[in-house]
Amino acid sequence: MAEDFWIFGYGSLMWRPGFEFIEQMPARMTGVHRSLCVYSFVHRGTPERPGLVLGLDRGGACRGVAFRIDPARRKDTLAYLRAREQVTMVYRERVRNVTLLGKSERLVPALVYVVDRGHPQYAGRLTLEEQLHHIRQAHGRSGANPDYVLATVAALEQLGCRDRDLHALAERLKGPHEPHRLLPGAG
Repeated sequence: MAEDFWIFGYGSLMWRPGFEFIEQMPARMTGVHRSLCVYSFVHRGTPERPGLVLGLDRGGACRGVAFRIDPARRKDTLAYLRAREQVTMVYRERVRNVTLLGKSERLVPALVYVVDRGHPQYAGRLTLEEQLHHIRQAHGRSGANPDYVLATVAALEQLGCRDRDLHALAERLKGPHEPHRLLPGAG
């Protein structure tokens, strides 16, 4: 429909959209990939102890969730998203095509927030150890940085999606695993 208004979520919007929607669908955006490439100075860190949050960076493809918004809620939803996502202007608001995944795939335009590579909060590609350092020590207005990563991984798993880098990071954040112990009489 021409009046459809879609929003693509690839991070916290997947598990905490914060706005009303009519429908949600698994979706894929090509030409960008999900990356912990944004230093968080507000939501998951501070300027003194920056955390890391996700951004869409160039190249690849990204699975996420597309939310269809009632056209009557468009203005309020945009105001909410801009207040949430544009606190430090590290993201560029764009409309890009996403593929809705389901019984029959279809392409729809969706609002999305893409990282601004020229912004001082753009972290680029960090090593796993650098990511762990920032995430473990960071806490911001929206909570602890490890909780953000773990909630995003859980949302991806609900979509049946595995993000190799995020899953590896989540395993390290969960800490060392207890070795399996055999029960008496077993084996």
